[in-house]
Amino acid sequence: MKDLILLSMQVAGVVLAADFAAGLVHWFEDAYIREDTPVLGRLVGRPNMVHHHLPRHMTHNTWWESNKELMMAMGLLVMGAAWLGCLRWQVWLFALVGGNANEVHKWAHRTRRKNGRVISWLQDVRILQTPQHHAVHHTNPKEVHYCPVTNVLNPVLDGLRFWEGLEWMLAHAVGLKRQPDTSVPGQGTAPGWIAEMRRAG
Repeated sequence: MKDLILLSMQVAGVVLAADFAAGLVHWFEDAYIREDTPVLGRLVGRPNMVHHHLPRHMTHNTWWESNKELMMAMGLLVMGAAWLGCLRWQVWLFALVGGNANEVHKWAHRTRRKNGRVISWLQDVRILQTPQHHAVHHTNPKEVHYCPVTNVLNPVLDGLRFWEGLEWMLAHAVGLKRQPDTSVPGQGTAPGWIAEMRRAG
């Protein structure tokens, strides 16, 4: 029984660590990467802008379209762990959850019918992030609830003003300032291609 409790705690810890890592990436994308950002702009900035303006657009993506960047990063993590001789089940679980974080994110935007019984049940019992919980992230000014896998971390991190503190630190340490989000009223005008996508449905 003791071993089972210890294993359960380890599994929960790894899942929350992956959720936090995915939230960190999500926060950085939202705060600093835009369409004109060198290198990452087209790869990350543009899809992220689309998601903030048209949140359900991502539900049309395939698994690969949703997760390819994270899966490649997790592949590097697994190879690095193997090279260092520390490839344990915890690393595999972290890679599995972290690599599919955008898929779980996508499920929070889909209908229950589209998700099916299993995913909907996992959301109902709060193993996966619920649509209601994730909807808070899309409430202006869209500066909270960055962790996309569970409902656990966001209330804690937001209560501690964790993301706000990181942004303050980066602004004062290296002069990196949060960029305007044109999906938020008063923060600029959306580019023309967003309007075209909106009209296209």
